[in-house]
Amino acid sequence: QKQLVQSGGGLVQPGGSLRVSCAAPGTSFSLYVMEWYRQTPGKQRELVAVITSGGTTNYADSVKGRFTISRDNAKNTVYLQMNDLKSEDTAVYYCHRGGTLYWGQGTQVTVSS
Repeated sequence: QKQLVQSGGGLVQPGGSLRVSCAAPGTSFSLYVMEWYRQTPGKQRELVAVITSGGTTNYADSVKGRFTISRDNAKNTVYLQMNDLKSEDTAVYYCHRGGTLYWGQGTQVTVSS
């Protein structure tokens, strides 16, 4: 199955926190790199966080120190914890299984007072 199912997102005030989740039905979840992207209208989709099967993480400079990607292999789920949110973080967030056509449906995150 190629569908990834996202949850979370919504409206949050600047400085607030939000967590988005992505469930990956099927087998071999623990073997794959998982990624979070975000996209604003008129801009190219941006890779913001990556986690490998071994738990190594990488982040875009714009979110480093504020966002944390994690995974729970028992639940076939990857998370993005977003802290100290800024208006510039407003975007549609997508999870992705690295090297595949497995994408989540996207979830809107809006940071506004």
